[in-house]
Amino acid sequence: MQWMRLRLRAPLGAFGGESIDAHGVIRDFPSLSMLTGLLANALGWTRTMRAEHQSLQERIVFGAVWERDVGLSRMTDYQTAQLGWNDQAWTTRGVPGGRAGGQGTYAGAHQRWRDYHMDLQMAVVLRLEPADASPSLEDLATALLRPARPLFIGRKSCLPSRPIFDGWIEDATDIRAALRDVAAADVSPLRACWPESEGNDGANRTTDVTDERNWLSGLHGGSRRVCEGRITSSSEVE
Repeated sequence: MQWMRLRLRAPLGAFGGESIDAHGVIRDFPSLSMLTGLLANALGWTRTMRAEHQSLQERIVFGAVWERDVGLSRMTDYQTAQLGWNDQAWTTRGVPGGRAGGQGTYAGAHQRWRDYHMDLQMAVVLRLEPADASPSLEDLATALLRPARPLFIGRKSCLPSRPIFDGWIEDATDIRAALRDVAAADVSPLRACWPESEGNDGANRTTDVTDERNWLSGLHGGSRRVCEGRITSSSEVE
C-alpha cells in the first residue's frame, strides 16, 4: 500500500477549529478540509471547482504525528483592523480581494484573536481511495513540488519553512505502520491521530471530529470518528 509522506513545518501553523465569535481557535491535528484545500491550492484549482474539491476530500485517508513532544506550544495573536467598505487585500490568486457589504458596514475597529501553533513540526501520511482516480498521488506530489500558488498551513500567514512533499512509503501494511515510518526516533512515542475506520489498535481515545466541508454548498459539516494515541518510530522498534 503506497502512502505519501508530508512534513508540515513552519514558524506558525493553524489547524482551525470551530470559531467562537472573534476567536479563531485551533485543534491539535489538521482537518480533512484543510488538507483538501492545501492540495487543491497546489493543483491550482479555483473555488468554483466544487465537485472536484468534494471528490478529493472523500478520497483522502490520512494520519498525523507530532515530531516532538513540545509541539503543542501555542500563542494567541491579538489583531485589530480599521476596515472600510472599499478596502482591498492581497490574495494568493493574484487579484485584490474586496469586502462584502455596503458603505458603513465596517465602521469602527474590528478585534480578532487568532491562535497558532509555534514552531510547527508534524508529519502526515496520506493515501487516496480509489487510488486509480484523478488526481493521483503522483499528481499531488508534482503539484506540491511545483505549486500553482503559494502554499500555507491553515492561514495565509503560516508559510511552510521547507517543502511539504517528503517522499513515499511503499510497503506499510496499515496506517499505524506508515505513521511509525515517519515518526521521529529520538523523541518517540509521540502523539498521533488516524481514522477509526483504519482500526483502533493502540488508541488511547476515540472521538468525533467535525472537520469536513461540504464543498458543494460551501458550508462546514459532517463528522467522522478519529483515534488518538502514541506512535513509536519503526527504527526504535527494530
